[in-house]
Amino acid sequence: MEDAGMTRDREKMDHSWRNDEFARREVIGHWWWLIIPVIAIVAGTLLPAVAWLTGTFTPASEVIIYTSQDQVYAEPILKQFERQTGIRVRAVYDSEVVKTVGLVNRLLAENDHPQCDIFWNNEELRTRQLAAKGVFEKWTAIGYRSRRIAVNTNRLSLAAAPHSIVELTNQSWRGKVALAYPLFGTTATHFLALRQVWGDKCWQNWCRALAANKPFLVDGNSVAAKLVAKGEAWVGLTDSDDIAAEQREGASIVELPLTEESLLVPNTIALVRGGGHSAGAERLFEYLKQPEVVEKLVTARALEGVCTRDVTRATLKPEWEGLLVGLDQGTAELKGVFLR
Repeated sequence: MEDAGMTRDREKMDHSWRNDEFARREVIGHWWWLIIPVIAIVAGTLLPAVAWLTGTFTPASEVIIYTSQDQVYAEPILKQFERQTGIRVRAVYDSEVVKTVGLVNRLLAENDHPQCDIFWNNEELRTRQLAAKGVFEKWTAIGYRSRRIAVNTNRLSLAAAPHSIVELTNQSWRGKVALAYPLFGTTATHFLALRQVWGDKCWQNWCRALAANKPFLVDGNSVAAKLVAKGEAWVGLTDSDDIAAEQREGASIVELPLTEESLLVPNTIALVRGGGHSAGAERLFEYLKQPEVVEKLVTARALEGVCTRDVTRATLKPEWEGLLVGLDQGTAELKGVFLR
């Protein structure tokens, strides 16, 4: 026979919320909001594992970009795109030494199995070369920089500065001129555009005379600009954004005005054919074309202006198809003169 205490305990058990349907619903109804996060955590932990094991795993939305735009300028823009869209951007930047050519060769090597979705190039010739080989679905130009003669104003007055590229072969500038090796990047494009305008024989004579004048041949336009900024070179042939970078540091370097020998250099944005992240790539392609993005690059002085049509001075106007046809021969001639 049960005593009174045991009877009371059993009654309590019988009337606990676990055994009372109505009470159980009341408790669940009161604490339902705690159940949802628990379910979400469990699902977030188990479902990807199950998907991975069954071969149905889909990685988070992302896009892969190769870019020769300087990382200091490109990275903030790509990060902003990530914040706005939730799409992860995996960026591969170039080397200052070989600039665009390294990424171009990589894209050509990967043409049958693309690893990249977007190519953001800081010059035009190699983009056109890749487009002619069918690497891109589409491409466009945005903004522009320019190729300039830069001078150190502590070393040289503007009145005494060379105002033509032709003058750089004069004896007075022997050992005082800095430029990047003209086998890569914008320097190569500039030299090849001059070849088209001057004719091959005249151009080769100028190249040989320039090399014989003992210039500083350096790894990249930024290095050429730094040599002028330091006064180690009095004159440089470089890009407008590299001059701007030295000016921000307070260096006594200025660019001379545009001439008919100057080259305007747009950035280009290209959508790679067969890239593995087409939806994200299309969104990034459209994003980088936006006027607000171009304006940011101009404000940062990565670009000199928004549109080449805004430039009123006469500059080089390459005939691009002809430049591409003569690209291999012109490059071989440059190697013969300048390769160390």
